[in-house]
Amino acid sequence: MPAPNLLAVFAHPDDESLTAGGVLARHATAGARTAVVTATWSADTPRAAELAEALRVLGADPPRMLGYADARVPHSAPGRPRWCDVPLDAAVGELVAHLRDFRPEIVVTHDAYGNLTGHEDHVHTHRVTILAVHAAGLERLYPDAGAPWQPSALYLATHPHSAAGAWGGHLSPVGKAVRTVPDERVTATVDVIPWLDRKVPAILAHRTEVARGAAPGLIAALSTAERQRLLGTEFYIRHDPVPTTPSQTELLA
Repeated sequence: MPAPNLLAVFAHPDDESLTAGGVLARHATAGARTAVVTATWSADTPRAAELAEALRVLGADPPRMLGYADARVPHSAPGRPRWCDVPLDAAVGELVAHLRDFRPEIVVTHDAYGNLTGHEDHVHTHRVTILAVHAAGLERLYPDAGAPWQPSALYLATHPHSAAGAWGGHLSPVGKAVRTVPDERVTATVDVIPWLDRKVPAILAHRTEVARGAAPGLIAALSTAERQRLLGTEFYIRHDPVPTTPSQTELLA
């Protein structure tokens, strides 16, 4: 049976490679269609070209860029609103159109914290994606966005408390807090070491971020062993948009 098609929705170029590069490469290698919706940065910027290169390395489709401004980098999309300021209904409708066009079985996005650093664009992407995954299957919502399509599963990329030490030592010197979840909330722990030969080059394809010492820059400076320790496991929390429990006649805890 072929791997299920997968659409990832992330805030910035490089989020896809850092956060879900292993899963994207794994599914593509298994014959699935994969693609990434990126909320910020204009398609005519160097970071868009870097994103296209990273997705090629991961075996994914060409970028799907919404083209809004990064909350902290106004020049990322001159004349466009910041992604975290886009009205929720408009943002959800735009993402619904991508979901109905690509028709993925699986959707991946940021967790409720916005992953380790809690960036406001990550948090907004999480909220928009949760709503869009549910709305995409309802024919009376966003009728102009295409025929209804209901993804089977939504996975929130996250980090458990037990993994905090690995990343915390690298983020604390640059003043970034680490936001993790209780280990018992993690429902999928994926070994992606076999796909690090794609994930790491995809991360390093984001040369702008390597040069300025952001997370890809941290990865560039690490040994192979340290890269495996930080990047060899991806953690997810599964949400089922379609009910999987038996029909009930009352509300149960």
